[in-house]
Amino acid sequence: MKFGIDMGHNAPPDTGAVGIRREDDLTKAVGTQVIAKLQNLGYSVVNCNPSWASSVLDSLRKRVQAANSNRVDIYVSIHFNAFNGRASGTEVFATSSAGRKIAAPVLNNVVALGYYNRGVKNGSHLYVLKNTAMPAILVECCFIDSRRDMDLYNTESMANAIVKGLTGVSPVQAPPSNQGNPSSPISANPEVLKLQKALNRLQIRDRNGKALVEDGITGPATQSATDRFHSIMDLQTLSAASAATWKAIEEIFERPILRPSHATGKAVRYLQFRISSAIDGIFGPNTAAAVKRYQQSNHLTVDGIVGPQTWNKLIG
Repeated sequence: MKFGIDMGHNAPPDTGAVGIRREDDLTKAVGTQVIAKLQNLGYSVVNCNPSWASSVLDSLRKRVQAANSNRVDIYVSIHFNAFNGRASGTEVFATSSAGRKIAAPVLNNVVALGYYNRGVKNGSHLYVLKNTAMPAILVECCFIDSRRDMDLYNTESMANAIVKGLTGVSPVQAPPSNQGNPSSPISANPEVLKLQKALNRLQIRDRNGKALVEDGITGPATQSATDRFHSIMDLQTLSAASAATWKAIEEIFERPILRPSHATGKAVRYLQFRISSAIDGIFGPNTAAAVKRYQQSNHLTVDGIVGPQTWNKLIG
């Protein structure tokens, strides 16, 4: 079995939608993992993304050409939706009965992650589905402008669901046990433990809205909380904690004095997350008004300035 995987857009001027996160970032992240996981299961995979394109139509033609010339058995185009900030859920497009049979299990596995089921839909208007010579589907994983969907979203979980839908086999592997003693517990990683403690202090919850268990072991909960922090910090291209993650955390823990019209950066983005203001990293009038509401509701001095008193309430 040979799969053609198309990571939607990512070929300027063919670029995706922008919402709470960027479609280009997420299609590339999910597509990269889908390719790797299919290969690990023994399948042949063709990356159908063009390295460059002169136009959107040229980008679409090159994707179709890659699939057809390599005679892949199944073509899968990965996308993320955006609409009005309220729509949510997952839908999969197909044009043939063979395509719909492939689409249904992919949809069901993604929906099992908690997304609203928008169904298998007719994709006869989509260029890549009309012009590929094999059964083809286009997956709209979820909505990047939906807070509900973005709180649910986890790159690896999404990739696992797509791969299981395509193959019937879950690519999730149990963590390796200690050599020579399979019954021994997995050792805690001090860096993971440090990250879990930091995310809990920042009140960054996992995909189920729960605080992290501070055990030093990376699992789905820690990964989903890390993904959420990266989204807040505009670090969506990261799939794991890195130097950029820790730089952002340290900037917040420094608890800088933030004044209206005089502050930007990661600490402001975190502040906006906590006070339910639009997250853009700029301390403008709307953020100042939200700070005052937060201060008033928490019986703090209402001055719109984030100083020691307000930081103590935010992170201790």
